Amino acid sequence: MYMLYSARQVGMKVRVFEAGEGVGGTWFWNRYPGARVDGDSLSYSYGFDDALQQEWSWTEVHAPQPELLAYANHVADRFDLRRDVQFNTTVTTARWDDPGERWAIETDCGDRVTARFLVTAVGCLSAVNVPPFTGLERFNGSWYHTARWPEAKVDFSGQRVGVIGTGSTGIQVIPEIAKSAGHLHVFQRTPHFAVPSNNRPMDPDWERKWKAEYSRHRQVARGSAGGHDFGHLGLPTKGLFEVPMEECQQALEQRWHRQPPSFMLTFTDIRTNLEANAIVAEFVRNKIRGRVKDPVTAELLCPKSYPIGAKRICLETNYYETFNRANVTLVDVMTDPIQEITENGVRTRSAEYHLETLVFATGFDAITGPLLRINPVGRAGISLTDKWDAGPRTYLGLMIAGFPNLFTITGPGSPSVLANVITAIEQHVEWITTAIVHMRDYGYRRMEATMVAEARWADHVNEVGEESIYRYGNSWYRGANIPGKPRTVMPYVGGMGVYVEKCEEVAARGYDGFVLN
Repeated sequence: MYMLYSARQVGMKVRVFEAGEGVGGTWFWNRYPGARVDGDSLSYSYGFDDALQQEWSWTEVHAPQPELLAYANHVADRFDLRRDVQFNTTVTTARWDDPGERWAIETDCGDRVTARFLVTAVGCLSAVNVPPFTGLERFNGSWYHTARWPEAKVDFSGQRVGVIGTGSTGIQVIPEIAKSAGHLHVFQRTPHFAVPSNNRPMDPDWERKWKAEYSRHRQVARGSAGGHDFGHLGLPTKGLFEVPMEECQQALEQRWHRQPPSFMLTFTDIRTNLEANAIVAEFVRNKIRGRVKDPVTAELLCPKSYPIGAKRICLETNYYETFNRANVTLVDVMTDPIQEITENGVRTRSAEYHLETLVFATGFDAITGPLLRINPVGRAGISLTDKWDAGPRTYLGLMIAGFPNLFTITGPGSPSVLANVITAIEQHVEWITTAIVHMRDYGYRRMEATMVAEARWADHVNEVGEESIYRYGNSWYRGANIPGKPRTVMPYVGGMGVYVEKCEEVAARGYDGFVLN
């Protein structure tokens, strides 16, 4: 939506193809019970228009899905965006025509269009992942994926329900389903670290103060590591071992009761010192043990195979207490793996669980998946699938060598999912728009990343990724949830602020690392 708005502002003719029947992206598709943003609502919003910032008010610190979708619709209406959007349409092919210097695009609705520039705004988490379990097609009950949830309410009352997956989505949806299900079986392969969301109604005074300094907050966020302004939460100044252990525990306890994700900001070295990390991880595990009555279940819910922060830290509301309910059973499929889906439910190696409804909270083919499902074909007939056979390579996460005039918003090699994604999106859109205007002003018809610049950036992304805590997590950040997918840290780990400086530097040097002709 912002790319459309921004392109219009500089006089470009734009058509948007959207697979959904409405705007909202993530918040259009993910309608499952309990869905809400895990960042601060005031920051998870557009900053490009001050009147928009001031006129919209949030009801909660972590806004729920219906409110986020209402916000997206408000933005679409306010700027009359829908007239340039073709809904219920999926792009099936995109091929670069070298002599004509244009992209030829086809859709599942029979559209055949050409465009000087192709911008992919497909999101990092939109290519749904349903694990290829044997037998799903013969299941007699109903099944749903959380990212393709029906608009009509799903009634679980009295039913035997199975939820497969305990990542951030599972942690949100499981407590909600448990409230009405006759019995809920939770199939967990790997436990995740989850900390209390401490969600609450929005304080009008706090919102008013934040809005009065919105421009400063936005500037700080863009220069920060994660695309947020956390200054009001108190940034760490010492490493964990620089304070007495009693003081360390007190500091962790204080952060535990504040609005996350400030918990990981208690000390400067939680993400860099494994010994410090281990103390923090055990603090969180002890919190889990204190909330789950059955000690065996509590231990199964305690992550022990990776450092805290190596996978996405989830926010939860009464997630652990859910396993104290008599109608909830945790099934450890790490030691007792799922063998198949049967007519009547799920069969693991040792048992069969009779179910009437299945819910897949199994996430996405993240970051590269949405792009590869389009599989653009660039110069010399090279497809993106072939180019990325060994893993994604981009320049700044914005362009790909061999694919002229193709821009990727929050593509691999950019901070994307490791930052406030709205901050990341706005920065990308503004950089892309400025680049296209530069081309127009100077008479350039094509822009493409060089192989050398792309290789250097890819090496840098891999280097900082493999030096980071993320190398210890077998997560979707590394493509580990998709069989056969290359294992590499796909987002840029160096921080949003560092990344923004690099992008600005490249543009200031006449788009260093790009060929314009």
